[in-house]
Amino acid sequence: MSTATLDKAAEAPADAKAKGGKKKLIVIVVVLLVAAAAGYWFFLKPSGPKEPVPGEVMTLEPIQVNLADGHYLRVGIALQLTADAHEADGSKALDATIDLFSGVGQDELAKAGKRQELKEKLGKELDHEYHGDVMEVYFTEFVTQ
Repeated sequence: MSTATLDKAAEAPADAKAKGGKKKLIVIVVVLLVAAAAGYWFFLKPSGPKEPVPGEVMTLEPIQVNLADGHYLRVGIALQLTADAHEADGSKALDATIDLFSGVGQDELAKAGKRQELKEKLGKELDHEYHGDVMEVYFTEFVTQ
């Protein structure tokens, strides 16, 4: 045998070892990346928006609101605040209540579901006015005459 064929035979196992080492390195890197992604997904991934925790219920004094045709409504409300609510002032709630109910007909308030519809509308308005600090609105008094 010539020395050229001996040199080629000696280089072949060295190339095979080099290719095998690169494959192992690539497999190890891929496994580490998958493990890092799984760790992020289970431990560090930010959660979605949290549901607010109920705090105190702020009860406001009942007010009289002029309805249509000379009638009036005496309405009292209470606000369910969130636990992290800032100091709430009831004036915005009373103003929104007056705006919502003023001029509404007494017969319209007597319709089935209308009171709940107005309550939901008031709740959305107060959620906006108090920047998410009001979770729910409750009627503590609702009398028409």
